[in-house]
Amino acid sequence: MTSTSEFSDAVARPDSRTMAVYLSVLVAMFMAALDMNIVVTALPTIAGDLGDVSLFGWVGAAYLLTTAAVSPFYGKLGDMYGRKITLIVAVAVFLAGSLACGAAWSMESLIGARVLQGLGGGGLMVSVFAIIGDLFEPRQRAKYQGYTTAVFALASILGPVAGGYITAYLGWRWIFLVNLPIGIVAIV
Repeated sequence: MTSTSEFSDAVARPDSRTMAVYLSVLVAMFMAALDMNIVVTALPTIAGDLGDVSLFGWVGAAYLLTTAAVSPFYGKLGDMYGRKITLIVAVAVFLAGSLACGAAWSMESLIGARVLQGLGGGGLMVSVFAIIGDLFEPRQRAKYQGYTTAVFALASILGPVAGGYITAYLGWRWIFLVNLPIGIVAIV
């Protein structure tokens, strides 16, 4: 006969498929959080290279405003069409925006590309937290939300360092292109 603690431990352990899904959504969230922190570090270099420093603030604002505007729609789309497809679409749009940011030729084109990136970014966080809510029982959720917060904190620490390093040694365009392999891993 099993004890109550053995039973609760068995119930508390998610299966390998659940953990694979959880890790993939963490990768998507890490990509979005890392991008926010990398871009902030590289903005002075980007503005210096593309000119028109007066538009400096719009590079970040365009992304944040778009993300905030579309987040509720992604929640509804996830309810209607499924969280998996919604997250994949959000990652794909985010990657298209990242590619467009890396190819920007002016501050205006970069701002437009950041709007496109924000259209995907708005779905990343919403979908990640919705999927985590679907994956785990209420008793387990807090534990996995804690791991999720740790990943966000890691991205917040690594982002500025990576942004400075990538900008100094590879060029500012690579701060956006680094999202491509991370996003592909999240989709796979």
